[in-house]
Amino acid sequence: MDDRLTRLEATIRARRSADPATSYVASLAQKGRAKMAQKLGEEATETVIAAVSDDRAGTISESADLLFHLACLLADMDLSFADILAELDAREGLSGLEEKASRAQD
Repeated sequence: MDDRLTRLEATIRARRSADPATSYVASLAQKGRAKMAQKLGEEATETVIAAVSDDRAGTISESADLLFHLACLLADMDLSFADILAELDAREGLSGLEEKASRAQD
């Protein structure tokens, strides 16, 4: 995995227990998983808006925010980017249509 993502995860995990008055990560963690998920959704929407607007700089910036908030949510669930990459590895070689069809139906 990329060292930058590893460092980001380590920083987020370390700051989760910091003083919420001085750490955004700690303040987000204190607000709970629902707030983290909401922030992730907001960043995803902002990324989509930037992409649809053909705003390359905005898409890069919003994508960075999206990854950051995803890392916060994953840390709250005791998951990591390595877990996500393992899932992608398991899907390698499957077409997207095959992978979707293999999921349990709701």
